[in-house]
Amino acid sequence: MRRFFRNNGGLLLVAAVLLAAVVALGAQILGFDPMTGLLEVVATPFRSASSAVTNWTQAQYERAFRYEELAAENELLRQRVAELELDAIAGQDAQRENERMKDLLGLAEERPELQYRDAAVVRRSASNWSSNLTIDRGTLGGVEVNDCVIDQYGYLIGVVTEANPNSSLVTTILDPTLELGGRVARTDESAILEGDFTLMLEGLLRLSFVSENAKLVTGDQVTTSGLGGVYPPGLVVGSVRTLYVEEDGISRYAQVEPAADITGAQYVYVIVDFGE
Repeated sequence: MRRFFRNNGGLLLVAAVLLAAVVALGAQILGFDPMTGLLEVVATPFRSASSAVTNWTQAQYERAFRYEELAAENELLRQRVAELELDAIAGQDAQRENERMKDLLGLAEERPELQYRDAAVVRRSASNWSSNLTIDRGTLGGVEVNDCVIDQYGYLIGVVTEANPNSSLVTTILDPTLELGGRVARTDESAILEGDFTLMLEGLLRLSFVSENAKLVTGDQVTTSGLGGVYPPGLVVGSVRTLYVEEDGISRYAQVEPAADITGAQYVYVIVDFGE
């Protein structure tokens, strides 16, 4: 390499001078500054990189800002949905209450002598040995022991067997300890309605001491008889499901399916007076 420059140094110098002259002449004619162009060439990649970094930073900032906006909008939407759900639940409750009151109004028109106190079921207890409900109304609300408890249709659910100031225990018609006079509406047959340990598990009760000559059929409506004056007469208890003959071949009894939804009742009405 040194030998090359020694042998050709003069030529290279001449070529460099000529190149410089050509560049200078071109710059003068075209108005082009070679140093400026060189700097432009060198600076262009840096400007591109700087622009890319600036654009990326701006995009990230806008994305973060937009994310916060979307998060705030989503939170507002969630709150609105929750409000709408609560409104829907309230509307459904109001509709159900209106339906209950409408049914109760129809019952009140049919039985104007009955006076009611509304109550809610707050506890439900059922086992192989008992079936009872606790309601949120007691003696301070006019409820007394032996008051009958019905649903909005007037179907008998049970009888108050324990009354406290602010709550009462209701023994349902399925409970084996409950007995009351019954009557078959179609035949005017009188008998005793009572709970049964075995039938209770099937959601049924028993109509005992049915006379030998009774001609009961499936679907016959059974109501309270009102005998003894303790319970109001004419309350619908249920309907005959099956008629059986006792082992002695003489006595008869029937299985009765309750008209009321004993296990699902949430709101009930206590008959505090029946105009006896």
